[in-house]
Amino acid sequence: MKRWIPRLVVILLVAGGVTALALTKPWAKGDPDITFSTVPVGKGAIQAQVTANGTLSARTTVQVGAQVSGRVMALPVDYNDTVKEKQIIAKLDEEPLKQQLMQAQATYDLAVANEKKAEVAEMDGKRQYDRNKSLQDQQLVSAATVDGFEVTWKTAIASLAAAKASVAQAAANLAQARTNLGYATIYSPINGIVLSRAVDVGQTVQASFSAPTLFTIAADLSLMQIDTSVAESDVGRLDKGIEATFTVDAYPGRTFKGSVRQVRNAAVVTQGVVTYDAVIDVDNSDHALRPGMTANVTFVLAQVADAIKIPNAALRFKPTREQMQAIREHFGMTGGHKGSGHRNHDGSGSAGSGSGSADAAGSDGAPKDHANWKDGKPDYGDKKPVWKLTAEGTPKMVLIKPGLTDGSSTQLVEGDLQPGDQLITEVQGLPAASNQRKVGAF
Repeated sequence: MKRWIPRLVVILLVAGGVTALALTKPWAKGDPDITFSTVPVGKGAIQAQVTANGTLSARTTVQVGAQVSGRVMALPVDYNDTVKEKQIIAKLDEEPLKQQLMQAQATYDLAVANEKKAEVAEMDGKRQYDRNKSLQDQQLVSAATVDGFEVTWKTAIASLAAAKASVAQAAANLAQARTNLGYATIYSPINGIVLSRAVDVGQTVQASFSAPTLFTIAADLSLMQIDTSVAESDVGRLDKGIEATFTVDAYPGRTFKGSVRQVRNAAVVTQGVVTYDAVIDVDNSDHALRPGMTANVTFVLAQVADAIKIPNAALRFKPTREQMQAIREHFGMTGGHKGSGHRNHDGSGSAGSGSGSADAAGSDGAPKDHANWKDGKPDYGDKKPVWKLTAEGTPKMVLIKPGLTDGSSTQLVEGDLQPGDQLITEVQGLPAASNQRKVGAF
């Protein structure tokens, strides 16, 4: 017996351990814990904005060219020089043009001489005709002789008309030669600043088919403009007078201001993308901005100084019917309370609550007293649902009326939310949301 007592004790201990394992089933996988990722409701200024890129330029830019060909003899101005209207900015070689003027003058003088000669011939033809006509009346000459003098007179009249036309043509050529000689001296057409110079002294310019550009002159760099490329989806929200802010790479951290002067109707299509040019007036009194700079523009459509801000991530959260059912069962909202705790996205725990907030909910978790139901789906009208995490750690749907949005946050116009409230953006430990009908879709 003494030898069997230790054996019986061991057998009893082993049997008790097996029984305990059978009852507790530690190898069995427990239900996954449900956790939430949340974002807080904020408060502050919010702006409705449209963004675009553009290029700075002077409001008035003139390209000065040469209307005659020739070799550049002098360039009194250079880059960034300030010029006045009618100031000489370039001179071309005048010698070939002077020779052309002399030729035109000689041609004109010859035409004038030919005109005088034709006048004399016409006078002589008329006198001879009149004399012979008188003799014919006295029957002293034949009619054939008179007809011959008449033809000579009429021919002289035609020659005189041709001579006068030649004089007019020569006068026009002479005037053109004088004008071309004047074009050899190039003047600034406006008051402004020289942005670019395309020629050097000694270079020959050819103006056979088009006027070559010699200078680009900006009228006034204290007043500039930005030509922006606004997407067709945003252009309908812009109008004349809307304020705009912009930044340039040359001045990091500095924000400039302007206002929309014009939204042009001409569309610009680039690789199938349609954009429109919104022209912004910019005050550049300090001359910090320069033509050609790239501007990152933000159009301020509307703004609220002190708004309750809902993160847009919370507006995008849409649980499925199956996920809502799992949440309600997990937190005991339908009677099957498991009593398990809840962990926030930061890992802190809070006890589950069997609140009766689901009593007024439909089969998919949407509150029936706040939604019209169509074809089994909730219709909230102009409101949108968000999911708030209560102090007890349970999710609760709240209907809000949104206002302005800046792309990351949306203004709360109406709804039971306060700054600091936690809104759900994601749930872990629930059935997958793929191919599931969503609750509170908007």
